[in-house]
Amino acid sequence: MRVTNAPASRKRRNRMLQAAKGFRMRRSKLYRYASDAVDHGRQYAYRDRRVKKRTFRYLWQVRINAAARAAGITYSRFIEGLKAAQCALDRKVLADIAAQDAVAFGELVKVAQAALKTKAAKA
Repeated sequence: MRVTNAPASRKRRNRMLQAAKGFRMRRSKLYRYASDAVDHGRQYAYRDRRVKKRTFRYLWQVRINAAARAAGITYSRFIEGLKAAQCALDRKVLADIAAQDAVAFGELVKVAQAALKTKAAKA
């Protein structure tokens, strides 16, 4: 007698069809197409969880650069000055400060410029 392991196979297929819910046409109804669609979707999700980090860092850099240039300093000089001042704020927090609190960002710019002057004086 041939053993098909039917309960486990059916459970596996139903789980795949549940994961394909919301897909269009046969991609949500038929196992073969649903399986391909879900596999591709999971590959994109894995990749884009990493891409998301890149795009957010880029967005933060753009926001910091815009605020820094409005304050009269370039992004690279601003970051260099913060590193010289040993400021522990990351780009996410800096971008939030730049967008929400212009006065506090102006103080950070002053800190960065002062650190750049002391760095230049040492060299």
